[in-house]
Formats: sequence, C-alpha cells, structure tokens
Amino acid sequence: MKLASLKHGRDGMLVVVSRDLTRFVAVPHIAPTMQHVMDDWAHCAARLARIYDMMNEGHVAGEKPFHASDCASPLPRAHQWADGSAYVTHVELVRKARGAEMPPSFWTDPLMYQGGSDRFVGPTEDIVVGDESWGIDFEGEVAVITDDVPYGTDASHAEHHIKLLMLVNDVSLRNLIPAELAKNFGFFQSKPATAFSPVAVTPDELGEAWHGGKVHLPLHVYLNGEQFGAPNAGEDMTFSFPQLVAHAAKTRELGPGTIIGSGTVSNTDRSRGSACIAERRTLEQIEQGAPKTPFMKFGDTVRIDMLDLDGKSIFGTIEQKVRQHGG
Repeated sequence: MKLASLKHGRDGMLVVVSRDLTRFVAVPHIAPTMQHVMDDWAHCAARLARIYDMMNEGHVAGEKPFHASDCASPLPRAHQWADGSAYVTHVELVRKARGAEMPPSFWTDPLMYQGGSDRFVGPTEDIVVGDESWGIDFEGEVAVITDDVPYGTDASHAEHHIKLLMLVNDVSLRNLIPAELAKNFGFFQSKPATAFSPVAVTPDELGEAWHGGKVHLPLHVYLNGEQFGAPNAGEDMTFSFPQLVAHAAKTRELGPGTIIGSGTVSNTDRSRGSACIAERRTLEQIEQGAPKTPFMKFGDTVRIDMLDLDGKSIFGTIEQKVRQHGG
C-alpha cells in the first residue's frame, strides 16, 4: 500500500494514496498520523491495506485528487533518522576528494550518522541555504521505516521490521563538511533538513524489485531538468537494509518510526551517472585533473524519482528549488 501525510499541523494528516498516485482518502477512524500507524502497526496496517485495496478497485467513497505539493514528509518529524553509507565505492570516491584515506573496515562495518529529525522538508519544499559558498549538494537515496526493533536484532531478523520505504534527498553542504569532520565528532551544520518522497510504500509494492533487502531499480536524478544520473539502487549496495537496521540496533532498541537511509546510491558502472554532485566532481578530478560541475546555486532545481517496470512513479517525485534563507 501507499501512505502519505498531507500538510496539517506538526505531524501531518495520514492518507491512503491510490497505486497510480492520483487519488487519496483520509482515514482518521484508523489513524490520524503516520507516527500513530508506526506505533501500532500490527493493528493499523491490515485495516489500511483493506482501504487501499478497495480504493484501487474503485470502491471507496470520499476520494480526492492527490498532489505532491500538498504533502509533508511521510513522517514530518521522526523519533530517529540514521543515514548509512551502503554504497562503499561512493564513500571511497568522496573521501578521496577531500584527501582522506578509507580504512579497509568500511567494507565490512557500515558507516552511519544520526541526522536531525525534528523537522523534515516536504517533497516540493525549497532547500533553504544561507550561503552558496557552502557547497550545496543533493544526495539521492532510498530509506526504510521500521516498527519496534529489539536491542541486538541481527540482519536475519531485521527485514521483518522494515514496514515502509521511501526516497530521500539528503542535502549536504560539502564545503562545511571537512572542518566538521576534522573535529572527530560527526556532521551537524553540514547536514540541513532532509526531504523525503511524497509517499511511503510497503515492500510488496515493489514486487520482484524488492529482494535481498535491496531495491533493484534505477533512481532517476535530474538537475535543472537534465538527467544527472540513474544508478540502480540494488547494485553495488555493499550493505542491505536489514544489515543497516541490525547495525543501528546493535547497542539500542529502535523505536517505531525509525528511518534508516541507504546513503547516496552509486554504481561502479559510471555510465549511469551519479546521484550527487560530489561524486561527479570527484570523477572529473580523477579523469580531467579538476572538477568541472559546480555545486547548486540559488534557483537551481533537483528532481528525484523511481519508476516501476511500466514506467510509472512508485513513490511520487521529490522536486525542490534552492532558495536563499531570508530571500
């Protein structure tokens, strides 16, 4: 099924969305918000799925047209947002760009940082940045949302706790990152508010594309209307989503509504392009001796989408413009 949160207060209003992303119906009698669903997945999911099936068969009253511009993030705020770096070849390239060695352990032990989750950006809201010189970059990713994950859950049991998937634009301010990481205490200022796709979907919506705990479909990324890349999210993913969930749960329980990201989707087949500017700049540095592609400027746009085998959008489209803070 497909679920979304329309803009309404701090936590949005939960709606069920038709498979073709054209219609929605509100379900306050089942759950007022997405977080309510995650808190009580066992009770809510089956009831929501019945509404979804009836909607796709044309048997639900009260439907209204669905527009991504009306949406907040599926979880407008979350108790936890942790982003991994599952595509290790991407990590290797980006570290090379800032002159940092990559320890061999990165191939066996996932990287993960804890991002800000007090407010996410809606799928069509602007990327607000104070200064172009900070190196504004998009990062196209996939993420999962879990229910309660017990302390120490291993990868073989973690997939059972993955209830929803969505797309991500995890914005990075590249020129602020080196100084922050030099403090050996992680990202903060260099990671502004994250955006997610208009809808979150249950794994069964992906059909055969969801296997091995990975999404085996291209992630389409456009910069200013031109395709920037379409790397396949299932290929070259060193760590599956169950492995990432297990990594996060090694020393703690994960509360319902925890979001775990894949990190920037990246393939070793460079002909598929990139899902962030930093990767392209690094490749230009290696191949041409200097980076050519500039980071984003005020007024630039990014679009991120994923299509099914029939060419139809699965999650709806993230489409954002960069805007100067206070402008």
